[in-house]
Amino acid sequence: MDESVRAMRPSGPPGPSPEDLLTQVARGSEAAFEQLYAVVATPVFGVVRRVVRDVAQSEEVTQEVLVELWRTATRFDPAQGGAVNWALTLAHRRAVDRVRSAQARADREKRAGSVSPGPDFDQVSEAVAARLEREQVRRCLSNLTELQRESVVLAYYGGHTYPEVAELLDSPLGTIKTRLRDGLIRLRDCLGVGR
Repeated sequence: MDESVRAMRPSGPPGPSPEDLLTQVARGSEAAFEQLYAVVATPVFGVVRRVVRDVAQSEEVTQEVLVELWRTATRFDPAQGGAVNWALTLAHRRAVDRVRSAQARADREKRAGSVSPGPDFDQVSEAVAARLEREQVRRCLSNLTELQRESVVLAYYGGHTYPEVAELLDSPLGTIKTRLRDGLIRLRDCLGVGR
């Protein structure tokens, strides 16, 4: 045997196999778990790291796998395979679950971000306030005389000039100006503006 290989092998009698250790762990042996941990932690981390690709996440998943090994050691059946392979299978499954969970979360966040949110509260409150103001203006307009109301509506809502309003209502320009002034004063008082 090559001297370098001989130097790497521990001297003394060989320790218990991983299968024996796992059987002892199933009986609650913490000492056996420490030895099993030393045997499987590095290979478990390697499998997890290849799947997850993030060091911090890989360390976390590795710890989860080792805790699962401690808790589920009674389920190990040596007839179905070795202890290390069982641990690596648990590690691979847990790592794949972590990647799928992260992908599902990213997909949900992407979908949530693509859904256009409803209007801002300010827009809604402004729309409600504007509607209430329009209703109040309509109510106040109904309190004006017909000539005042028609003059105000044509000049301020229709965008007509005073001479155009006079022509449309077939009234003298001076009368229209007076009716507009009187109508606006009554609207101001009714709406409570300038108080």
